[in-house]
Amino acid sequence: MAEIHVLDASIERLVDPHAPIENIATGFTFTEGPVWHSQDRRLLFSDIPNDTLYVWTQDDGQQVFRKPSGQGNGNTFDRQGRLLTCEHANRRVSRTARDGSVETLASHYDGKRLNSPNDVICASNGDVYFSDPPYGLRQPDGSFKGQELPYYGVFRWSAADEQLTLLIDDFERPNGLALNAQETELYICDTEHHHVRVFDRSADGSLRHGRVCAQLIHGDVLGRADGMKLDVEGNLYVAGNTPEGIWVFNPGGKLIGFISVGELAANLAWGGDDWRTLYITARTSVYAVPMKIPGQPVVIR
Repeated sequence: MAEIHVLDASIERLVDPHAPIENIATGFTFTEGPVWHSQDRRLLFSDIPNDTLYVWTQDDGQQVFRKPSGQGNGNTFDRQGRLLTCEHANRRVSRTARDGSVETLASHYDGKRLNSPNDVICASNGDVYFSDPPYGLRQPDGSFKGQELPYYGVFRWSAADEQLTLLIDDFERPNGLALNAQETELYICDTEHHHVRVFDRSADGSLRHGRVCAQLIHGDVLGRADGMKLDVEGNLYVAGNTPEGIWVFNPGGKLIGFISVGELAANLAWGGDDWRTLYITARTSVYAVPMKIPGQPVVIR
């Protein structure tokens, strides 16, 4: 059932408990990677098993953006408005220019193929951060085939010298990523450990002082931390792949409520003209929820 679950009254500052939860696009298999393009006023998202990227607008609804997509998963835009996509099947992070041309941003590290890039974000200086779990290597029997790197890492692609750096290699399943507004902290989901870790981000892009900042544990429910976003006040929204939907934490890491859409939510994005719409990708459909305060914008110059 689609509804807002209040665990702490403070969530009512962020969203009306009776806010409408609208299904805006449907008919998919596993939606992921939503990102809002502020200049074009459109939402882009992935349907991984169907190997398709879609765009949605208020006027025209859902339309195919690219097929095949390399089983695209996470998406974002850089400051020039170029689309960055984590492609499971191609085991790379690609960059799509405004003219539609596609190039490989990252596919190998230390002479070995990446596992299956999953989520991606872009810092204001153009540096690209992405997670690299093995989900795209999973076979029908549940095994993983073709892994070349001996770890599941989080990487940084430097805009200054186009070099790839391994930042973290001790995650069980690194997944969703988010930067705080000052870009001094990087949040990283670990799906199998049911938590989010945050790291201090240095001026050179390196990470240090990692610590758990939010745990997806509520009674007997264990959330599988997937996509993640922050609002302008530092509240954390994590797609938990449980019926609870989006797990909402205050800046101190306290769980204050859920935004449930009636399906298992895998990711989310802020959008709309005022960045006060929360778009949620949840298996077969994409949903929109009006919020009281804006989320952190994806800046396009």
